[in-house]
Amino acid sequence: MADIKLPKLKKVGEEGTSVQVPTENKINPNKKTILLLSDDCRMTSGVGVMSLELIRQTCQEYNWIQIGGAIKHPEEGQVFDCSDDLQKQSGVEDAFLLVYPTSGYGNDELVRQMMSMHKIDAVMIYTDPRFWKWLFDMSHELRSQVPIFYYNIWDDLPYPMWNEPFYESVDLLMNITKQTWNIVRNVRENVPIEDWQNTLVPHGINEDVFFPINKEHELYPKLLEFKDKTIRNKSTKFIMLWNNRNIRRKLPGDVVLSWKHFLDKLPAEERKNCLMIMKTPPVDPNGTDLVQVLKWNCPNAEVLFIPERLSEHDMNMLYNISDITINIASNEGFGLGTAESLMAGTPVVINVTGGLQDQCGFKKEDGSYLSKEDYTKEWGSNHDGRYKEHGEWVKPIWPACRSLQGSPPTPYIFDDRPRFEDAGDKIYEWYKTSNEDREKAGQAGREYCLLPETMLSAKNMGKAFIESMNTAFDKWEPIKQFQVYEV
Repeated sequence: MADIKLPKLKKVGEEGTSVQVPTENKINPNKKTILLLSDDCRMTSGVGVMSLELIRQTCQEYNWIQIGGAIKHPEEGQVFDCSDDLQKQSGVEDAFLLVYPTSGYGNDELVRQMMSMHKIDAVMIYTDPRFWKWLFDMSHELRSQVPIFYYNIWDDLPYPMWNEPFYESVDLLMNITKQTWNIVRNVRENVPIEDWQNTLVPHGINEDVFFPINKEHELYPKLLEFKDKTIRNKSTKFIMLWNNRNIRRKLPGDVVLSWKHFLDKLPAEERKNCLMIMKTPPVDPNGTDLVQVLKWNCPNAEVLFIPERLSEHDMNMLYNISDITINIASNEGFGLGTAESLMAGTPVVINVTGGLQDQCGFKKEDGSYLSKEDYTKEWGSNHDGRYKEHGEWVKPIWPACRSLQGSPPTPYIFDDRPRFEDAGDKIYEWYKTSNEDREKAGQAGREYCLLPETMLSAKNMGKAFIESMNTAFDKWEPIKQFQVYEV
C-alpha cells in the first residue's frame, strides 16, 4: 500500500483547511462514496476483517473512504491509498479505497473535515453503539446532508432500552444476527422502524478464501507441509483450535479446563496424541496469563500458542489441519472464527448465545431453519433450548447460567456461561467421531453457510449490503436542521 504524505489535519474553520489528498487512482464519480468509521480494515480484529470484506464485496457499487480506528494507532495522521490492493483482491478495475488511520474511532471535527475534503454520499458506522455517542450527538447535522448507515452489533438480552435514541439517530440499521434484528425491532417502540430501515445482514465469510482441502485437493501436499511446520513434526491424532482474543468474555481459562476435562477421559497414551492450538497471545493485559493457567491446572496438556498474525491463506490452512474449532464465549456478537471454520469445512463446538446461535442451524418443528421473524419480544434467544434440533456440523452447549453484568456505558447485559465440563464432553464426542464423519459434518456446515437464506457467505453478504443501502439511498430524505414552530 502506498503511503501518501498528507499535510497535518486541521480543524474546520482554521486557515488552510482545503487539504487535497493526492491519489494515483481517480475516484469514479458515477459511484456513491461512503465514509466508513470502524476498525482499520488492514487489521486483524473481527470488525477490521469484516470491514475489509464488506468493502471487497461492494466496491463494484461504491467508492470507500475509511476512518480506520485502533486503540492507539501507530499511523495516525497519515492516509493510505489502498485502491491498487483492493483492485487486485476484488477484480474491480475502478475499486477505490482511502484509509485515514486514527486512535479511537475519530471525532466530530475529523468527520467534518472528511465531509469537506471528499464528496461523501453516506456515513456508515460499524461496531458497538457505545463508541458512537459523539457521532449520534452530531447526527442531526449530518443527516441534513447525507444518510447515516449503522452496521449494528449487540450481543445479548435483556433489551437495551437505553440504545433507543442511538437507533433513532440513524437512517438504516443493518444487523449481523437474527437476535440483533429482533432487539432493534423491540427497542424502537416509541418510533416504530420501517422494514427497509431494519434489515438482516450477517457477517459473510469469503468462500474463495476459506474452503476444505481434502486428500484429492491440489493444495493437500502444501497442507501437510504447513501442518508439519506448525506442529513441529509432532505426531497428532486430534487437533482442536481456539481462535479468539485472550479476553474475559471469550473464557480462555474455561477452554483450558474443558480441554483438561476431555483429556481426563482418555488413556494416558492417547492424551499424547491430542493437541490444542490457541491462536492468541498467551498473555494479554485485558485477559489472563494462560501460561500460568496451564501450568497449575493442566500441566501435561499439549498446547500450542500462535500469537502472530497469519495471512488468510494460512488461516485457512490452520482450520484445515484442525479436527474441530471451539468457541464457548459468554457474550458473542457473531463469532467470526467458528464461521470461518465452517466455511473451511471444520466442525465446531459452540456455546448457544448471541450470534453463535445463527451458526447452529436450529430447526423448527416443520424442518425449516429458524428465521428472524421467529424471534419475538417475549422470546428473544434460543439459549433456553426451545429449538434443539440443529445442524450436524455443530455440537452446541446450552448455557448453565445467566448472570447480569453491567457498566456505565452498558447498564446491563447477560453473560451466558456454559459449564466447562459440558464443553469437554462435546470435545470428547467429536474425538470419538470418525475422521470421515467429521469431514462429512464439516462439509454440511460449509453448505449451510453457502445457502442464500443464511447470508453467511461473503458474496451473499455483499448482495444484502448493496440491496439495503441502495434502498436506503432511494428512500432517504434529508432532515431539516431547523424547524419553525408557530407559538
